[in-house]
Amino acid sequence: MKIEQRMEELGIILPKTSPAKALYVPVKQLGNSLFVSGQAPFIDGIPAYTGKVGGERTLEEAQEAARICIINTLAAVKEYIGDLDRIVNVVKLQAFVNCEIEFNQQHIVINAASKLLHDIFGVEGQHARTAIGVNQLPMNITVEIDSIFEIQGQ
Repeated sequence: MKIEQRMEELGIILPKTSPAKALYVPVKQLGNSLFVSGQAPFIDGIPAYTGKVGGERTLEEAQEAARICIINTLAAVKEYIGDLDRIVNVVKLQAFVNCEIEFNQQHIVINAASKLLHDIFGVEGQHARTAIGVNQLPMNITVEIDSIFEIQGQ
């Protein structure tokens, strides 16, 4: 089954990508690897989730923010390579959770992102991962995720 067809079955619609908010490129290719810059929980170019988990934001809200980050990641990849079926493997996620100092469930927040990738790509969606709690993120966003994908062809 095609990846975008699977996404449609899951109720996922890829958004139009937003331009980079600073001096970087959204996707950089090296051989068959795609390095995707940190994606934020933006909807229509506006942060959908801001604030710290364990403070202004609940665990469930942070999980939804992580899902939006992955959807935005896939939108950036599609814009770069044109066809998500070229993805061979999700290699790694590096995730940052803006949280209060006593919050220690960053891994549970990012499980939502990992689950979504598994739901979309199956076994090829399983990946290495880091989930880090931080004191602040740009624009006070709740979650930011960067990623690495392996693709077919160059």
